[in-house]
Amino acid sequence: MVLQALRGGAVVKERELSGSETDTTNNRMELTAAIRALQALERASSIRIITDSTYLRNGITQWIHGWRRNGWKTADKKPVKNADLWQELLDETARHDVSWGWVKGHAGDEGNERADKLAQAEIKALKKAAKAG
Repeated sequence: MVLQALRGGAVVKERELSGSETDTTNNRMELTAAIRALQALERASSIRIITDSTYLRNGITQWIHGWRRNGWKTADKKPVKNADLWQELLDETARHDVSWGWVKGHAGDEGNERADKLAQAEIKALKKAAKAG
């Protein structure tokens, strides 16, 4: 994840965050990245999160309100996958003014490409640790 503080359209501060977990899914990691980014902010902020995950963007901007209203059940009355993370993300967004954007993955967006390189480095480190351990 690449965090950038902007002033007048120019980047004035930048920070990269990355991490990994074993036995997880891509969707859980997308949610975790957004949560950790919001937690990294020291004070309430106006922030735009840009993701290549339609699951994350649609979940937080469209689906989450119905899930919450329905007791964290889908329209089919099944439990919402990753409800623990959706609830944590909802709590974190309440502290900030968050807008959500989407970019196509692996399509040349500079920030997305940087975030992907961070994720790939974390995967490589996990594999190396698994071989050593």
